[in-house]
Order: sequence, then structure tokens, then C-alpha cells
Amino acid sequence: MGSETLVYNVPGISCSHCAAAIRGEVEAVPGVASVEVDLDAKTVTVAGTSLDAAALVAAIDEAGYEVA
Repeated sequence: MGSETLVYNVPGISCSHCAAAIRGEVEAVPGVASVEVDLDAKTVTVAGTSLDAAALVAAIDEAGYEVA
């Protein structure tokens, strides 16, 4: 499978600490190439190959944030 990008709406993120916590968990998921957290838009954009959507949502949850 080729490269893909998934975007998640995470209303609870509000600061750089939130962003760092999410990035740390999501970057550990296999296949993830990059993670961008937009504090203004409250989104997490994940790029990579063969991404597992359930694992990404679980990683965001593990960081303490809920995907809307």
C-alpha cells in the first residue's frame, strides 16, 4: 500500500504539552512517517504507509485525548 494521510479531530488539545504527548504516542505506531498537531484547528494529521486507524486512535487515547 502507498503513502496515506489520516486526519483526526481531537477537541481536547490546547497546548504544546498536549501536542508533544500525542506526537510521542502516535510516532510509536508502526508505519507512521510524520505527525502534525494543529492546536488552532484541533486536528492531528498522521502520514505514513499501511496506517492502522484503530491503533492511531488508541495511541491518541493513550496520550490522554479523545478523538471526536
